[in-house]
Amino acid sequence: MPTYRDTYKYHFKKGNKIVHTGVTNDLERREAEHRQEPGLSRGHIKQVGYRTTREAALAWEREQLKRRGLAT
Repeated sequence: MPTYRDTYKYHFKKGNKIVHTGVTNDLERREAEHRQEPGLSRGHIKQVGYRTTREAALAWEREQLKRRGLAT
């Protein structure tokens, strides 16, 4: 089964502060979802790198959370 580079890595930022790190296959939809959260209506998504495979994006997300001390 082929692997597809259909997943984006991103930071959701409010000003210059990263308030969320994640992965999605639809940046516009995900940004709208974040903006519905209290206090984040003026935030924006910043794409990180290029589209990648879902597996690689999830590994990146885990590493980001670990670096920020948020890994579970």
